[in-house]
This record gives sequence, structure tokens and C-alpha cells, in this order.
Amino acid sequence: MASTPQPLSGSEIRETFLKFYEQRGHKILPSASLVPEDPTVLLTIAGMLPFKPIFLGQKKAEVPRATSSQKCIRTNDIENVGRTARHHTFFEMLGNFSFGDYFKENAIAYAWELSTQIFGLPPERLVVSVFREDDEAFAIWRDQIGIPAHRIQRMGEDDNFWVSGITGPCGPCSEIYYDFHPERGDDNIDLEDDTRFIEFYNLVFMQYNRDADGNLTPLEKQNIDTGMGLERMAQILQKVPNNYETDLIFPIIKTAAEIAGIDYAKADENTKVSLKVIGDHVRAVVHLITDGVTASNMGRGYILRRLIRRVVRHGRLIGIENEFTTKVAETAIALSETAYPQVRERESAIKGELEREEAAFRKTLERGEKLLQEIIAKSLGHQVSATLNDTGGGFSGTVVQLPEPKVSETPPSEKDSLSRKVITGEDAFTLYDTYGFPLELTQEIAEEQGLTVDVEGFNVAMDRQREQSKDAHETIDLTAKASLDAIGNTEFLGYTQLSTQATITAILANGQQVESAEAGTEVKLILDRTPFYAESGGQIGDRGYLSGDTTLVRIEDVQKDGHLFIHVGRIERGNLEVGMPVMAQIDRACRRRAQANHTATHLLQAALRKIVDSGISQAGSLVDFDRLRFDFNLPRSLTPEEIQQVEEQVNTWISEAHDAEVNVMPIAEAKAKGAIAMFGEKYGDEVRVVDYPGVSMELCGGTHVHNTAEIGVFKIISETGISSGVRRVEAVAGAAVLDYLNVRDKVVRELSDRFKVKPEELPQRVTNLQGELKATQKALDEVKQELAIAKSDQLLTQAESVGEFKILIAQLDIDADSLKTAAERLQQKLGNSAVFLGSIPEPDKVSLVAAFSPEVNKKGLQAGKFIGQIAKLCGGGGGGRPNLAQAGGRDPSKLQEALEIAKKQLTEGLQ
Repeated sequence: MASTPQPLSGSEIRETFLKFYEQRGHKILPSASLVPEDPTVLLTIAGMLPFKPIFLGQKKAEVPRATSSQKCIRTNDIENVGRTARHHTFFEMLGNFSFGDYFKENAIAYAWELSTQIFGLPPERLVVSVFREDDEAFAIWRDQIGIPAHRIQRMGEDDNFWVSGITGPCGPCSEIYYDFHPERGDDNIDLEDDTRFIEFYNLVFMQYNRDADGNLTPLEKQNIDTGMGLERMAQILQKVPNNYETDLIFPIIKTAAEIAGIDYAKADENTKVSLKVIGDHVRAVVHLITDGVTASNMGRGYILRRLIRRVVRHGRLIGIENEFTTKVAETAIALSETAYPQVRERESAIKGELEREEAAFRKTLERGEKLLQEIIAKSLGHQVSATLNDTGGGFSGTVVQLPEPKVSETPPSEKDSLSRKVITGEDAFTLYDTYGFPLELTQEIAEEQGLTVDVEGFNVAMDRQREQSKDAHETIDLTAKASLDAIGNTEFLGYTQLSTQATITAILANGQQVESAEAGTEVKLILDRTPFYAESGGQIGDRGYLSGDTTLVRIEDVQKDGHLFIHVGRIERGNLEVGMPVMAQIDRACRRRAQANHTATHLLQAALRKIVDSGISQAGSLVDFDRLRFDFNLPRSLTPEEIQQVEEQVNTWISEAHDAEVNVMPIAEAKAKGAIAMFGEKYGDEVRVVDYPGVSMELCGGTHVHNTAEIGVFKIISETGISSGVRRVEAVAGAAVLDYLNVRDKVVRELSDRFKVKPEELPQRVTNLQGELKATQKALDEVKQELAIAKSDQLLTQAESVGEFKILIAQLDIDADSLKTAAERLQQKLGNSAVFLGSIPEPDKVSLVAAFSPEVNKKGLQAGKFIGQIAKLCGGGGGGRPNLAQAGGRDPSKLQEALEIAKKQLTEGLQ
């Protein structure tokens, strides 16, 4: 086949790639979800991620060769999206994989054949890179493929050596680059020059295992992992200046431009950047929602929310005032549905999520833009805000003279004596706290104006607010706080000891630090060492006692303030003094309950991930002595069957008596082993890992049972939704289950006694009562209808003639449904007529009904419009069809006036 680039569509490139490898023994596998099974990764960031367990030796490959087109999301360099030719949040990675089958020679030969013979890329326009020490790959490219040595670049470990972690499988890479400007010659090839070269195919040769000392040992089975960027190959073959102008993305951009009334070809650079951001992010959003992600303030949900907000904001920057995201999403759905039919199947969910988020964020923008405008103006030194429009700021108007701005500046570097102006952390926090402006949004807008944001100051303000909002603590005097900070750490012994001798190092009463306190005083005590667990990680603090020769203090709560454990309690007898020795003893029964409930939350999360959705992640928890609560990300409610299966799975693990293994290790090692971390939680370099092998492994500082059998039993109480995309399971475990069952048993016994049936007969008895009630209600309704008919028939004599028509205006005090029945009946009996009835069914309620014959309608009188105007007189409203309409009101005193006006207007309308 001649080496002439083929102008293929994105879909054709995808199909050609997969068929090429299918013909060479590779099984085509569907794209995995953007929500990965790997608990250490938030989103699917690479084509190889679904195969990572195979590469790590944790799972056996089902086939020796595979190929796929994998959806991926990356947001680590989101600020470059739209500004460079090839940065994206959403992209597709075409890949071919060998699991211990073929290796370098085949991988290189396949890649070269596909690139030059199938896609038709001229060999003279291709340059390859290899790892600097990979002489084998260099020789294959030079001797077997025939690439001149000067077009094979040796690169360092950062660029051309793949690793899965600190230890484990790893190996060198080889990459293929396309040269856009071969006329520049081969003398000084610089692959970092992305104006000339684009890397489009990466071949990873997984051939070593790296141990803890960094030593490399050849793997028994060598693997191949490759990736070709679909968007990049589309740019090359379609001969467009960037990935955004390929047929994979440009139709979305075109839709957004049309909504904004913009000609993309004539647009300025800032406008094009905004259009590219919209095109890229809408693709990402559509596929995230398709894979079950819903917007929230944490984890994947936060990424989705941030992307939607960036779409909305960039839409406003280019002049789109009305809601538009669903329109551009429709284009993205149409582009994707052939390869990913589930996108169309989830259309309603996609558009619904976009509508909700766009509407909410537009309100946020409207509230905060004026303040942000003022902040930017003062940070720029009282410049006129109209200049913001020229640079894409999206604001208008003139800024009035403001008080002297508190502008902090970054220190000048040695190379630059001019410091850059900064939006203060206080201002950024005010935008966040008062108006809901995310810090990232403030940073983006500031960047467009040549400003930076004092992130450290923002974090200080955030931490200060958190401290102020700790409702579990009473206020501590600042002087006392400074003194407490100098005391030193409280040594925690509670993982292994339930009691210990300790010394009182500080006493606080009424927020003040004191030297002593007497019986009856509410105090907060700090000890040099303690067995009491302080509230953290969702688990409440321990209860217990401090005792001395003549002293007893009941401890009801323990909180942590930095390095100090604050024991909250009341002196029951005796006096306390700083320096006094005491025996610290926790309430063992409470501790057992707490650790049973805490371990149960771990088992619950494992069961949810196993049975419901492997992408479930924790969104919050509470571990109390008598109950537990677990919040998690899921866009739907659990089915009754799923709840039962989860409960049964947890109880199975409890009965299997799994021992706990608790270790402290580097966080990288913990994640490499598969330990689950809570998204958004800050962890140190060393973490505590609680592992029930084969069941659950999490990073956790809480207290737990030594063996799952100690929990006893687990019972789910409820499953509810608490916010968009977040569900909550409440449950009990251990001794708390008996308390729960005792309450339920008491209720059942009382109902059994009341209904004179056995407990197992209660459901049928309730069903029978419901049937009887329904029958009674039906009979009552029939009586009401008969009464309405009887009363309404008496009104026939009150009908008046208006020309050829009959009109009947009257008050008939029956319920609204019966009033409607009466009006319809009267109109039918009167024939060519208009009937208008009013009722006061309750002391503060008015009901109205209008029934008009077709001949009345022909006179221009519509029941729906007519009754709506009359109802306003009674403080209400309503409407309906031209022949029959109902309305209501809240002012019965106006009913007679309304009936008189109705009569007058009907008479005039029919004459």
C-alpha cells in the first residue's frame, strides 16, 4: 500500500486500528468505564488501567493479546486545555496489549506497519525515541525497520521508562513522532518542540521487576502495553492545525459558536480558547455522566461539577447569556453514539444533570461577579473595569474609587525586579465563603487579568473558619490557646491500652486556663498520655473516667486540637490540680460498640463495591456507640434486593471470623497494595492500614475489632439520598442490634395485641384494613356524588335565559370534586348553557368550577381563561379546558362578589 496519508474520520481511525490488530490475533475489548475498578485511582487516566491487575500479577489474563479504544479523563493540566494544540481532559487511547505473548520485535513491526502502510504516514516524516539504555529497541528500529540512526533519539528515564509504582513491573518505552516540518532538516532534532513534532504512538516494553532497593530483575513473562492518541492521529490525517479542529471535537465547537453568534474562523484567540474549552469539556461531561458520575462537592462528582462550571463560564465569556449546555451536549452525544451507544441511552440523565448544574452555577456567577470585579480592580490598582472585556474577563461597567487596596505582592526574583500583583487570600476566601466561587475559578479569572491568588492566605482563612465552626468545643481564650500549644504532644496509647497512669498538664474552665478546679465544674483536661480515642475519621471520642485518691472525673467526650487531646467532662468528686497524677480508664463497653460499628463500616463499603458498583467511594461517615452511618457516591437508590445482598454479605464476612492486620507503612506502598483512601482526606507520608485480608483494606486511624466475629451481627436500618449523587446507609452492629430489635419487637407485640393476631399475620391484617378503608372511602365518595346531584338538581330552577343561552351562577357548598361533577351535570341538563359554581368547602378555602357548552365557546368565552380571572378576586387562580375548568382561592369573603361579577360578564358576553 502506498505511503500516502489517508484523510480518515475519527470513527474510521478507531475502526481501522481495532481491525488491524484483530486480524493479528488480538481480541477487541470494549472501553472500560471512566470510573475505574482500581480504588487508588479516581478516574480512568490511561488505556492500560483496566489491565493493571494483569501487569501487576494480581489477575490472570483471559486472552494473550487484546486491543481496545479506551475512554480516558485527565485534569492535572486542565489550565492548558484550549491553549495548546493537544491538551484535553477527555481523550480516547487506542491500544494493543500482549500478556506474555509477543514482545519488542512484533510490537515495533506492528506499529510501523500500521503507521506507514495502513495510515499512510511517510516514513521520512517519522522520528522515534527509545530509552537511553535500550540498545535492543534501538537496533530493531535501525536494523529491522530501517530508520536512520540519527532519527532514533535516546531519552532519559523521565521520558522513556514506565513504572507502576516504587516497586513492581516496569520497563523502557519507545515512542513514534510525526514531523510537521521536515524541511527544517535532521541536524538538530528536538522532540520537545511541539510546534514541529507530535508523539502519537507509545510502546511500553514491560520487562523488569523493581525491588525496594531499586534493583531490576527480568520478568518471567514480558508484556506489551501501547497507546495511540485518537485525537492526535486525527489531527495528522485530517491535516488540521490542532486536535480541536478534527471531526471528533469541532462539531461541538461549531454548535457553541452558532449559539453565541460567532464565526470561529474570524474569532480572536481568547474566543477560540473558550470555544475549545467548551468543546473539550462537554465531551468529558457527557461521558462522565454516562458512566454514572453525578455532580457533587467531592471526588469524581467535584471533577464533573468543575468541568460543567468551566463550560458555563466560558460560554458567558463569549456572550452566551441563556442556558446552552444541553444543546452542545446533544452534538457530543450524536458524535459518540455510534462507538458508545450507552451515551444516547443516558441522554435524559446527561441533559438533566447539565440543566441542574448550569442553573445553579449561573446564580453563583450572578451573585459573585460584582464583588470579583471590584477585587480585580483594586488588585490592578484602581484601573477601569471596562478593560476586562478586552481581555476576556467578561465584566463591564466602571469601577468607582475604592478604599486603599490591601494588595500583597510576590517577592521579586533575582531575574525580575517587578513583583506580580496578587488577589489576597482573604478576598478569595470571601468569594468562596459568601458567594460560592470555587478557588479554581477565581484563579482562572485572575490569571486572565495578569494576577495571581494568594492560595496560602486562602488556606489560612479556610482553616480559621474551620476552627471557629467547631461546635463541639466552647471558645478557648487566645492566651490560653497559646499556652496550650507550648505543652507538647499528648501520647495516644489507646490502640493497645484501655487504661494508663497519666498526668494532668492543663485544665480549662469557661475557656480559661486554670491551675485547679473543684467538684461540680465542667472542665476540659489535657493529659501527657491517654488511652482515650479523640473524635476523628467519623468515629466519636471515647467515654470513661479519670480517678485519683479522692477524685473522680466523668469524661463524656474527647476532641483533638492539633497535637493535643482535650478530655471534656465534669468533676464528680474531689479537686483537680495541674500536675496531679490520675488513672485514665475508658468505658470498655462503649469502646467495643464503637469499634464494632467502625469495622462494620469498612465491611459495608467493601460489600457495596462488590455487589452494587465497584466505583463506589466514601463521601462521609459517622461511627457512634449505638449506630453507624455511611455516605457514598451513587446516582441512584439501592434496590431492596441489593440492600438484602449487602447485609447478607457483611454478615457472612462477620461469621467467617477474619483477623485484622494493622500496619503502618509509606502511603505509596499502601496504595500499591490496594488500600482504599478517602478522597479529599489529607494523609501523611506514613499511614495506618487496617486490613481484613480478602475482605477490606483501608487507610484508617480508628479503632477496630481484632476479628470480624467480635461484631456479632449487622443490620441495615435505612437507605436514603442526602444530596445529588450521594446516598446514605444507616445501620447497627454488635450489641446495638439487640437494642434495635428490642424496640421493634415491642412495637410488633403492641400491634399484635391491638389487632388480636399473631406477629406473622400483621401484614395481611394491615392489607385487609387498607382494603376496608378503600371500600369505605369509595362508598363515601358515592354518597357525596349522590348528595351533589341531589343538591345540584334543585338549582335548575335558578337558571336564567340570556338570548338563546341559559346561565346558572350559584353557591353550592360541597367538596371540589363533587362541585365539578355537579357543574358538568347541570350544564348537560341545561343544554346550550354556561354554569359557574362556587363553594366554601373549608373555612379558609374557595373552590370554583366553570362548565361551558360548545355554543358558548363559539361566542369567544373559554372556561379556562374566564375562571382564572374570576379566581383572582378570591385570592387564587386556576384554569383548564375551554369547556371545563377549576380554580381555587383563599378568601371566602369575596365569593359572593366573584359570583356576581361572573354573572355580569357571562351575561354581557352572551348577549
